This record gives sequence, C-alpha cells and structure tokens, in this order.
Amino acid sequence: MNFTRPRRPATFAITLVTGLALATAGCSDRGGASGLPADDTADPSGAAAPQDDGTVRLGILGQCEGPFGGFHEDVAGGTALAMVNHAGATVNSATSALEGFSGAEVAGTPIELVGIGCGNDTADRILEETRRLVEQLGANVIIGPLSGDEGPAVAEYAKANPELTVLAGISGSQEQTLHVQADNYFRWYGDGAIWNAGLGDILYNERGWRKVAVIADDYSFGHTSSAGFIADFCAVGGEVTHRVYPPLGTTDYSSYIAQLPGPDEVDGYFWAVGGTGTQASLEAFVNGKGDLTGDQHAGNFFFNPDLAQALGTDIAGAYIGGFATLPGDVHTPEIEEYLASADATWESLPGSLSNNEPADPSVAAAFGFFYGYYSAGVALAEGLAAVDGDISDPKALQDAIGELELELPYGPMSLDENRSGIVDVGLSQLVVNDDGEIEQKTVAIVPGVDQTFGGTFGPDTPSPSRDFPGCEQRDLPWTGNAIPVVDGVPQQG
Repeated sequence: MNFTRPRRPATFAITLVTGLALATAGCSDRGGASGLPADDTADPSGAAAPQDDGTVRLGILGQCEGPFGGFHEDVAGGTALAMVNHAGATVNSATSALEGFSGAEVAGTPIELVGIGCGNDTADRILEETRRLVEQLGANVIIGPLSGDEGPAVAEYAKANPELTVLAGISGSQEQTLHVQADNYFRWYGDGAIWNAGLGDILYNERGWRKVAVIADDYSFGHTSSAGFIADFCAVGGEVTHRVYPPLGTTDYSSYIAQLPGPDEVDGYFWAVGGTGTQASLEAFVNGKGDLTGDQHAGNFFFNPDLAQALGTDIAGAYIGGFATLPGDVHTPEIEEYLASADATWESLPGSLSNNEPADPSVAAAFGFFYGYYSAGVALAEGLAAVDGDISDPKALQDAIGELELELPYGPMSLDENRSGIVDVGLSQLVVNDDGEIEQKTVAIVPGVDQTFGGTFGPDTPSPSRDFPGCEQRDLPWTGNAIPVVDGVPQQG
C-alpha cells in the first residue's frame, strides 16, 4: 500500500451555495438544452422510445436544483467513469461529465445514455424526471437518485414497473430498500444510519460523552443519519436529551439553535445538517450558544474540514461519521488506480469539491456522491457481463446484479437480502496538520455493517423519524471491535 500521497483538500460545505447557483443556472431548462445528451432526439409527441432493440437505454437521475444542486456534475461523472473503466466508453467532453459518453458496450450490448434527470430533492420532482426518462425517452435502466426523500419515491416507481432496473445513486434514506423492497432496485452503498456505526461508541468510551443533543435535517436522510448515531450512542449507555429537526433548506437557523440545550447542559452535539444549511446552522450556533469546539461537537459526513476554515480551528478534535469513500489519508493501490483513471479520462472537472470550478478530476472522484454513482455503474456493467449481455429477460439481469460481489476501489461489497450494501465504515477526526490547517484523518474502520444495524432496524420497525428509534441500551456487534487506523493504515491482526 502507498500511504504517502498528500490528502486532496475538500471544499464542500462552505462553497456549496456558489456551486448550487452554477448548477441551477446550467440546468434550469429540464425539457431540452440542459446538458442532457440525448434529450434533443426525444419524440416530441411524447411516445416512448424503443426499448426492445437489445440496447441498454440508461437514464441518470441527478439533482441540479435545490439544496444539493451543486452535485449534478459529480453524479454524471461517477456514472461516466464506470462506463469508461468497465464498458469501454469515451467521454464526450474533456471538461464536463454532463456532456455524457459514447461507445459503451458490455458483452456486445450497447449502453446508450438517453438523458440526465434534474431533481430538486423532492419526491414529486424526481418522479416527474423518472417518468420523463422512462416513459418519454425509453430508459430501461436508471442510475439514481441522489437524495433521501427521492429514494423511496423512485423505489416505489421501480416496484410498480418490474421490467425497469434501478441502481440507486447515493440516496441515503433507509426505507427505500428496507421497507419498499423492490426486487429491481439496488443500493451499492450504505445508508445514512450505517455511515454512523461506531461513532457513538467512540464518543462515549473515548471522549467521555454521556448526554448529547442531536440536530438534523427534517427529511428522510436526516432522520436516517441521526437514527444511526442515536442507536449507536444509546447502545453503549448514552442519553439523548434533545432532538431538533429544522426543515431541509432552512436559511435562518436561530430559532432551532434556541431549542438546543446550552454547552453546560450536555457533553456534546451531533450534527446532520447538510446541503446549503451546514455552514448556516453552525454559524447560528456560534451566534446563539458560543464557539464551536472539537471536544463538544461531532457530525455526519457534512461535517468536514472546511467548516474549520470558515468558523475557526477550535473545531479540531471533532469526530465525523463515514460515507461512501474513505477519507483521503487512506491509500491503497486500488484507490490510487481509480483516482488516476479519473485524471486520465478528463482534463478537468467542475465537481462540488472544487466549488464547481475546474479541478483535477480525481478531486471529484474521491467524494462519495461521485463514487456512489460510479459503484452503480460498475454493478450495471458486471451484471451485464454475468448475463452475457442478454437483456431480453430483465429479471435475469436483476438477479445477476443482486448476486454480485464487487471488488470496488474503496473495498469489496455485496448486497443483503433487500439488495442494500453491506459496507465498511470509515470514521475520522478533524486534526491540525503541520501547516496549522485542519484536515480529516481516519481513526477507525467498522467492518461489515448492514442495514439492520445489528438488529436495531427491520422491515417491521418504523422508518427513522423525529422520534424513532428510541434511546435503548443494547449489544451491537461492532461495539469495541472497530479496527484502529494509524497514519492511514488499518491495524488488523
């Protein structure tokens, strides 16, 4: 393994507003000239394009408006890179993934990109875009969606349309697989709860927290992310005193910060506020409660090093849950090869981590939004190879995808009985480097976490919400068993 390459900087939360504006400006016309490569060929009568010609007609569900509109380039890039690496495709632009790809083929079966849907984080809009891709442009395979509330809506659509194959992009809500259980819907990554496995254990047993307040976005992903942390922290004996859920997209968080206890009333705060609200909510905390300190704050993956650059380096020491990729201090030959393939595919990409300004493509490829769509694309290609490119029976392709065991850049992955990823979770900490800057350092890996979260969740339990799960002490299989990581090296054995 090579652990010497410098960590690539992340510039996510504090720059998302600018990225959102750029993405929205480029994608507001969803009907045609919005960077959707095949939309101009759609039948103006609205009739469905042919689906029985032996071609995989692929639609991507992105999100170019709303709180996560700044990630539109990332999701197109992840899908395109999978097609380049695993289906022999060539990208149509050296500087933008939204221009699509050409020449993708697996086992003699062509893969044609018919369009990229423009979501805005709402179920209604993503269903509108799904129907456009499927019912007007003839998509028979979908990769996406991106965000929490979108996932269950698309999963229900897939369940009602069994000939359609859907590989989720990076939507982190729990119920899209655990509760909907569509046989043709696959999630090749973890959900928001999985990504926080082990974080409560660390904060309780290493940081000494006993009482915590939680603040998270009031939608399915925020509920799922906070549910994982609450289940983990309470399992080892912690107490959650307050749960505050501001609506996604809130601009003034002062009234929600006022609902939190003061720093002298709890040992810490867990944050799962994302999109354009990450920095705004933390600034409101500073104004209402006082400075942020690393010994009293932790969060999910939205809680990242650039918050420190905006709000002060006192946040050093804060712990962060995992995501689809590992933090940049962990390097393996597989990760290096993957990142290098992105740099070899494009000259530059305006991904979210570069404020949607041109940057090395590997910067975008290292982030979980890009990687989730990449993993889905790899699963599609490998599934096609498993059926020798024969898509005449969609059920056969779907069965093949569900049985895959993928060797992905950030580690191997398989699916559980509900077609959701069983994943290794990388937990990290914000630290001050030799230059006096904050960076993210991996501290532990929690292996093999599935969607039941050690028996906490199941098809018959309620969906995560403001009130569920309760705070209960219980045995979780990873408690005390996380693999330490030192200088980017997992200390196994």
